Amino acid sequence: MSSSPEPARHGAPTTAMPARRTVLSTRRLESYTDGVFAIAATLLVLNVSVDSIGVVTSNAEFLRQVNALAPSILNVVISFLLLSLLWLIHVRQFEFIPRVDTTIIWLNNFRLLGVVLVPFTTSLNDELSRYLLGRTLLPLNFFVILLFSTWQWFHASSPRRQLVHGASAIAVHNARVNNVSALAQSFAVVLLATLVGSPAFFLFALDPLIALVLRRIGVLRPTPDEPVAG
Repeated sequence: MSSSPEPARHGAPTTAMPARRTVLSTRRLESYTDGVFAIAATLLVLNVSVDSIGVVTSNAEFLRQVNALAPSILNVVISFLLLSLLWLIHVRQFEFIPRVDTTIIWLNNFRLLGVVLVPFTTSLNDELSRYLLGRTLLPLNFFVILLFSTWQWFHASSPRRQLVHGASAIAVHNARVNNVSALAQSFAVVLLATLVGSPAFFLFALDPLIALVLRRIGVLRPTPDEPVAG
């Protein structure tokens, strides 16, 4: 499908044609997205600083002070793993999306806005977890990222837009189910984080069990020869 209006042929009548939506290659969008994810993941380590380590006079003292950094290190590890999973979702989706329209570009931009905020909300979660907002902004941040990711896939996989290629109807359906499942799990993490903070993220470890249940009840359909994009 052409991404821009074709020039009128010489001698052809200049009848007004209906405007077509802009459709572009994903090449630059994918490069930009990969770069943003990489920078956000790298900045996470700045949340762990040796400045908080005071005077060390023995190995035991050193281990005690490093142990005090354990919550900060855990927050960085959790955020890094979740960013990696979000990037994996992005990679799987764009295996089936060769071209994008302007709506997808902007949905991706808003998703990346959430991604670049992850180092900041991770820092808040580390320093201010004793407050309700301090311990819920990070899971809320990931929920918003997943929301835009899910919205993006539903938009791209709409039969009317025909932006997804190389995936069967079953694979598209399963990807939609997986995205909604991840979004629901993320919402549950937000709710649980109001009570327990960062440990709420371990709810995502239930994802394989949830997927198994969804297969058993027929919500996820068998696709032996195709990967799922969600």
